[in-house]
Amino acid sequence: MSVTEPSLKKDLLRAKEQANPQLILDLIPYSSFIGAQARQDNNQVLYWLDRRPSNIGNPSLPAIHGGVIGGFLELSAAIEILYTLDVNLVPKVVDFSLDYLRPERYKTIYANCTVLRQGKKLVNVTATAWQDDPQTPIANARCHFLVS
Repeated sequence: MSVTEPSLKKDLLRAKEQANPQLILDLIPYSSFIGAQARQDNNQVLYWLDRRPSNIGNPSLPAIHGGVIGGFLELSAAIEILYTLDVNLVPKVVDFSLDYLRPERYKTIYANCTVLRQGKKLVNVTATAWQDDPQTPIANARCHFLVS
């Protein structure tokens, strides 16, 4: 992310005041490249990735590229930290583990994130992606971020 610290603080505050996590996503060029979007949905942030031909990895199925899924979940987890916690610096990935559970068909992908633990320096987040039913995930990520 190529924004200055004072600018980031201002953008984070504005996103939280307007209950609009998309304002944070819009700061990251990769999010627009893959088409990632987010909105406040009750007390949780819902992330999604609409169908986009450039995100196809296997055109014969067609299926979304696994790297796009991984990037989307990592991005969602980082935005979750910035939007829900009192953090003013861009979190840095320490560890990222991804389980692909089902084929990612050429449809909209949804995700939600849960902050499992926030310490002084590390934050642990899970991110789960699904397409048709949240009870049938297509991928699950476990992420550790450095926040200081």
